[in-house]
This record gives sequence, structure tokens and C-alpha cells, in this order.
Amino acid sequence: MKLLKNALLAFFLLIMLAVVATGCGGSASKTAAAASAPSSGITVSSPANGAAVRSPFTLLASATTCATEPVTSIGYSIGGSNDPVVANGNSIDTSVPASTGTQTLHVKAWGAQGASCDQDLTIAVTDASSPENSLVPSDATVVSNVQTGSNWLAAHDPATGATSSGTMSVVSSPSLSGNARQFDTSFTNGGGEIYNVDFAIDPNSTNFFYDAWVYLSSSATNLETLELDMNQVLANGDTVIYGFQCDGVSGTWDYTANQGSLADPEDVWVHAGAPCNVQSWGKEQWHHVQISYSRDDSGNVTYSAVWLDGMETQINATVPSVFALGWNPSLITNFQVDGNGSGSNAVYLDELTISRW
Repeated sequence: MKLLKNALLAFFLLIMLAVVATGCGGSASKTAAAASAPSSGITVSSPANGAAVRSPFTLLASATTCATEPVTSIGYSIGGSNDPVVANGNSIDTSVPASTGTQTLHVKAWGAQGASCDQDLTIAVTDASSPENSLVPSDATVVSNVQTGSNWLAAHDPATGATSSGTMSVVSSPSLSGNARQFDTSFTNGGGEIYNVDFAIDPNSTNFFYDAWVYLSSSATNLETLELDMNQVLANGDTVIYGFQCDGVSGTWDYTANQGSLADPEDVWVHAGAPCNVQSWGKEQWHHVQISYSRDDSGNVTYSAVWLDGMETQINATVPSVFALGWNPSLITNFQVDGNGSGSNAVYLDELTISRW
């Protein structure tokens, strides 16, 4: 999304007046998108195909026969490695270290007469030292799988290019949870499409941790900017905007600030100076985005840090970001896809979890 102007704020107001606040939570279970199907007799009990796992993860696999031959050994490798870790016998139970990001797990079995069989699984790996473990307190309110909410809306962002349109659906593939939200966006002249959902009411929390997995399809080569926001409407109607984006134009992480007044706001993007270019994100794979921010009682927002695929970038910026909009109390998250030129693309969002305290 380009600079948010007053017209856009009024546009958001029209959207919010039409939205009925609902909680779309649920458990944070990581159900596989599809069960691991046996291949030549190999059964992988854990992890499941499409699962999100922490490194190191436990691999449980077995095979009785391979091409009718009794299995004498079984092993695994990660990614493009041609040097598998092998265990004698027909089963393996081991701890597997892996780099963060989307990985291919190759499970292999060998028969007594030299036959070989294999099964490939896709997993999304995050490090055990993931920041939510230390930043989110045990008594925080956690809303998981926000992407599955039934009240998502889509609209063109008038602060961007000429036109945009978008459709959404919940899909099982590609997915980590089995219920990812697919965003199909068409645009002209750099148009951007806003997708948003009202997921709770909480005017009191002051700390937030945003945690999401984003998948860029091969069609997303024309993606210019990806925006991951949250708006908190307070009891008095003032709205705190936590705006955050990976900017493919400036090549930076950006955050929003109100450079006007409470009653006459001017919402602008500020380049953090920390590098981020969504055009360089790998296609056909999952990316883990985590953002930590908070506010004080005056509506000043502190953007603390962002993690992309486990790599931390400190932001440490505090700016005024409260607006007198007169909305009804609610929590809204925005997922915005901005195009480069004219075209269309597909982007996926999964396991969107927002913690607050």
C-alpha cells in the first residue's frame, strides 16, 4: 500500500461500519494439509506432509518392503543433499536438525537385493528459539488461524494505482494447517487490494505479537509490496494503526506514523532503514513473518522488531499512530497485496496468529 491519505481513512471507516465484530479463533493445532501417503511401502508417522515443525524435529518412519524386497535400511536427507543419514533395520526414530524455511524431507528405504524407494514431504521449519517463546506471556490472549474467518472483506486501496480486484478462498493446498487463505489479486498500474477481517474486540491490550506464514506462488513475480497491518479501535473511538509492510520499491521494512493531528491525521509510511524486498522472497515456498509492537496510553506505537524466516531485524521506532475516526471498538487485521504494473497473482496466508496482552 502506498501512503495512506485521509480519503483512505474514510474508506476504512466505511468498511468497518459494515463489519460485525466476531472472534474467529480456535486452537493452534498444526494439522497437516494432507496425510503422508505411503510410497513403495514407506510410512512416515511424523512429521506429516505440509506440517510446520521446529528444528530439530522428530522423524518417525518405517518400511517393511521396497519393490517386494525386505527392507534392510532406511534413511533421510534434507533439501538437495545427496548424502542421506542411514539407520540399519526397517525403521527410524531420530531428531533431525534443519534450516528454517520451507524444506523437502526425503525419506528413503533400501531392500535386501538393492532396490531403493523414497518418499518426499514438504515441511515448514522454524527454530526452537522462535521469539514468541520469550516475548508472549503465558496469560496472553491468543487468536489462532485468523485466516479462516468467514467475515473477510476485499476492496481496492484508492491510495494506490488505477484499479485492483480480489477474490479469496480457503484451500488445503498449499497449506500448513490444511486451511490457508488464497488471495487472487488483479491490478492495473500498480493497484493494491486490501483484504481485512474484524477478529475481536479489545480496547485495552497494549502489546501485540503478529505471527503468520506467507506463500508466494510463481505468479507473484509482479508483487511490489506486501502489507501486514492491525488496527485497534479504543473505547473512545480513537483508532491505533499498527501498519507494517515489506516494501519492494524502497527495499525496506516500513511502518506507519500519524504526522498530522488526532482530528486531522496524515498517515504516512516511514522507511525503517532495515532491508526487506518482497520481490526477492523465494517463490513456491512458505515464509514465516513475525512482528512485535506495542502502544502507550497516548497512542504512540513502538515497532520493536520483525523476524523473516527466523532472521531478526530490530526496528526500535516509536511514533504517534492514533487517529480520531469514531469507529466502534474492534481489532482488525489487514493483508494487502500491491501489484507492480498490471497483471495478477496468487498469494497465500496460513496459521495467522495474533497474541495480545
